[in-house]
Amino acid sequence: MKFFIDTANLDEIKEAASIGILDGVTTNPTLLAKEKGKGDFRAILKKICETVDGPVSAEVVATDAEGMVKEAEDLARLHKNIVVKIPMSKEGLKAIKILDSKGIRTNCTLIFSPIQALMAAKAGASFVSPFVGRLDDASHIGMDLVQDVVSIFENYELATEIIVASVRNPLHVVEAAVMGADIATIPFRVIEQLIKHPLTDVGIKRFLEDWKKVEK
Repeated sequence: MKFFIDTANLDEIKEAASIGILDGVTTNPTLLAKEKGKGDFRAILKKICETVDGPVSAEVVATDAEGMVKEAEDLARLHKNIVVKIPMSKEGLKAIKILDSKGIRTNCTLIFSPIQALMAAKAGASFVSPFVGRLDDASHIGMDLVQDVVSIFENYELATEIIVASVRNPLHVVEAAVMGADIATIPFRVIEQLIKHPLTDVGIKRFLEDWKKVEK
């Protein structure tokens, strides 16, 4: 399974990349807004693309297909790694179809049902992003959605990759891997949590304590 980081913060991206596990980045208008004061959003996206040699999702803000396509073409010109995030809607599906015909990769975001994921894949989306955390917040089991999407895509051998999004904790990542999802996009704090285990910490402490005895 590929690991993406869900942030627009360049320091977090660089740190995650230094660990050696980073395959891509997902951003959105909210994440880019948090970086206000650090440069134009286009400049930030370019720096991210130069830091990570993998897909970098950048989202449109238009709500009509024509506007989405225009924004997508502008974003795609920034760097070869850019993947354009398109929201799941009727207009979004129209835009995905047009962009696919132009060779522009898309990530259909805000997926909350298996049929939405299937429709996005049929329209030509390169990636689909089911939002598990937001479903959990609404008293649904978000990972059930991922399992259904994985099964459907396997049934029909669809090439569209599944990005497990709105990840809130390490368990989401583990379950995504067990289910066979292609990608999990993970906040930096959760990436740090994935590395740690209390028994690992205890083991390191004991080894160091024992080594001090050897040195004596």
